[in-house]
Amino acid sequence: MSTEAPYKKGPELQNGPPQSDEEKLAQRSLPNALGPEKSLLSSMLQDPSEYVMRSEELGLTPEHFYHPSHQTLYRVIKEISDGSAEIELVSLTQKLMDRGVLDKIGGPSALTEIYTYAPTAAHFDHHLTIVKDKFILRNIISSCTDAITRSFEDQEEVAGLLDEVEQKIFAIREGAEIEQAPTVKEDVRKVIEDFEKYLAGGGAPMGIKSGYSQLDTMCNGLKPGEMFVIAARPSMGKTSFVMNIVEHICLDAKLPSMFFSCEMTSQQIVQRLLFARARYAITNLRNGFTPTKADLVKIKNAAQEIAESKLFIDDTAGISISELRAKARRKKKEEDIQVIAIDYLQLMKSTSKQAQGSREREIAEISAGLKALAKELSIPVIVLAQLNRGPENRGGTPRMSDLRESGSIEQDADMIGLLFRTAYYAEDQDARDEQDGIAELNLAKNRNGPTGSIPLTFIKELMRFETSDRRAEPE
Repeated sequence: MSTEAPYKKGPELQNGPPQSDEEKLAQRSLPNALGPEKSLLSSMLQDPSEYVMRSEELGLTPEHFYHPSHQTLYRVIKEISDGSAEIELVSLTQKLMDRGVLDKIGGPSALTEIYTYAPTAAHFDHHLTIVKDKFILRNIISSCTDAITRSFEDQEEVAGLLDEVEQKIFAIREGAEIEQAPTVKEDVRKVIEDFEKYLAGGGAPMGIKSGYSQLDTMCNGLKPGEMFVIAARPSMGKTSFVMNIVEHICLDAKLPSMFFSCEMTSQQIVQRLLFARARYAITNLRNGFTPTKADLVKIKNAAQEIAESKLFIDDTAGISISELRAKARRKKKEEDIQVIAIDYLQLMKSTSKQAQGSREREIAEISAGLKALAKELSIPVIVLAQLNRGPENRGGTPRMSDLRESGSIEQDADMIGLLFRTAYYAEDQDARDEQDGIAELNLAKNRNGPTGSIPLTFIKELMRFETSDRRAEPE
């Protein structure tokens, strides 16, 4: 006969298996504040001229309300207010009845209860903050729950998933997810405001100036949300050209800028920028020339300008689109960068499963990702791109179809500039000497303006492109 003590069931076995975190979460109601929600609606009904406008100024939307009836009521209140009609209990009840939603909010008695809920509106701002905070908590829970589910299901798409999760969290922080899509009325107002600013400025570009007057005139400046692709064959000077633009934006206009270099180190970029800014030929150092005192002063001043500027350089080789977007978001949040430049698109990579084994698909994902980044951060993104050998078969004249590996770049870009120097394709040395310094940016695509040729002058020893006196040829 066994002398072992009888086995006793533990509490987990006696009460069934332990609950998972998801099961525990499902049994809890989402964060909400029904009292403050009623208080906000009550204040709006009692003094609509003050508190409906106040709620709009503070960014309150129907989605902030947890209870569906409160969402419905706030939508109707806003519609009446936008129509400049008077808001009072009788007409509001009739409006809800006409739309067949009066019963959804609990009938006339529920509406009366909300109307009399807040004896004073003194705590309106405080209650609005509480309602917003609960909404943010619900968004966090939703995003994290989705991330947990995706983490189990998409275990091969780690980089892409991380990018999506980070984007959602940043959107919550920035309040992007709680903003309503702008109405046509709001869009019209913004367009008119931009037009008035344009007229007040004497026809000056509305976007960020590139430093090249003819380019700015044709494209009206580098505008938020747009992707500007500058494409060229190797050794045409496309890095120098984009650095000249970044120099103007960051040092002359003093706007925070970010430069992603997949090809050169940050020290090489700064060296180019420093000597171009000082207008001192770096080849002089290699040839043993001693800089004059005036040269040293210019170099020192340029160095101080660059050191004090808000230029952020990332020289990660082969950076992925998800990593670039993550870094750009952080810099936008921390430093409010106003422009991003990337050198160059074909040196980037995509880590998604769909892009593996298809270079064309990979370039398409990178191109679409950069355009999406420009729209997300609402800043211009300048991207350098490589052309195939097509121009060499035509005496150097490039076309949009020469963009390497993907036609999607043509679709995603708002502007495409094809850069070339005629001397590069000259047949002999005499022709090269004669055409030395002649350059051209062919604005082959301009979604919101004219296309055409922009003449430039290339100063090789300074690695600078400057506006030429030759006339532009718009199409």
